[in-house]
Amino acid sequence: MFLLLALVSVPVASGAEEFPSGITHPTIFPDFDPNAPACTAPPGLTKTLAYVQENEREFLGGVDHGLSMAAKDRGLDYRRAVVENDVGRAVQQIEAYRKDKVGALIATSSNPSAVSPGLQQVLWSGAYVGTIVPPPATLLLNAPQYATGKALADAAIAHIKSKLGGKANVVLLTQDSMQFLTPRFKAMRDALDALPDVTIVADIAPNTVSKEGGATTMKTILLVNPDIDVVLGSDAVVLGALQALRDAGKARPDQFLGGIDGEPEAVAEIKKGDSPYKASIALSSPVFGYAMGEYGADWLEGKSVPQAMDILPTALTKDNIHQYEADLENPAAVFADPARRAAYLKMYGNICYDTRDRYVNFPWSSEMK
Repeated sequence: MFLLLALVSVPVASGAEEFPSGITHPTIFPDFDPNAPACTAPPGLTKTLAYVQENEREFLGGVDHGLSMAAKDRGLDYRRAVVENDVGRAVQQIEAYRKDKVGALIATSSNPSAVSPGLQQVLWSGAYVGTIVPPPATLLLNAPQYATGKALADAAIAHIKSKLGGKANVVLLTQDSMQFLTPRFKAMRDALDALPDVTIVADIAPNTVSKEGGATTMKTILLVNPDIDVVLGSDAVVLGALQALRDAGKARPDQFLGGIDGEPEAVAEIKKGDSPYKASIALSSPVFGYAMGEYGADWLEGKSVPQAMDILPTALTKDNIHQYEADLENPAAVFADPARRAAYLKMYGNICYDTRDRYVNFPWSSEMK
């Protein structure tokens, strides 16, 4: 059980109005109470679920799949804007949705600080806001990042010991520029540093979290270190690294390439059996996308929803992929089954329209001590 440590709701001025700054101090929330009393339904908003999507990564496309299904199931209009990594477009789109009085908004961006003021404006309008990792949000999603990174590192270490004689040259393709994700890469370094014959030959963040970004970075690494045994990072960049290895004639069946996100292309590589791509730590984006949409609909009905949600990591291998794929195709069935849902998600805290000043405005993680 998690205990609530602090609630902070401090007004901040903006022009002639005063708005709450939300919970800004690190806070450990209790478990979500699905039977919490309902409150007021937000007035003056449309029954619309909107999604500002950072780019066309398959992981984010999975969020779209879940959101669109939830909107259909709950009778909400659904709107989506893909901003193609253009932060200015993201800011403009968030403002456009606010002016249209959308009742629920999900947003992702590579520049959280740039979109934060706009998201706060949407929150202050009374709408539900969901984000993936950075605040501010009515419902903030995060993975237990250290545990996620450790799960991937443990799978790589098992392969290094069983298939590579305990020796390996390792590439880490990081996202350390996103402070919220740094624990996953710390976990990888901590685990790999314990092996005396493992060398991290490159520890670098690609310019973009994309297949192209991973390929470009890997091509540069290969100029200096042509013999690579292990590559770890997000699925998008590791898939790009795999392409670069193949283009250079440096891909081998005994290599271990592993990623995080459970993207379909990574899953397809794992299913081949002879691919260097051996594992993906899945974060079930259609399942949590569906959950975000469901809670957005609940919010518009005046119900209490979670303030925070863990996306529980699942280590995918060729042995368990088929059930996982079935779950992603039909996330509604997963959400409706408490046992199946609990394998993917864990919810914390409670918030509704009447208590919206308690929105999450700090980088929440269930791993906080």
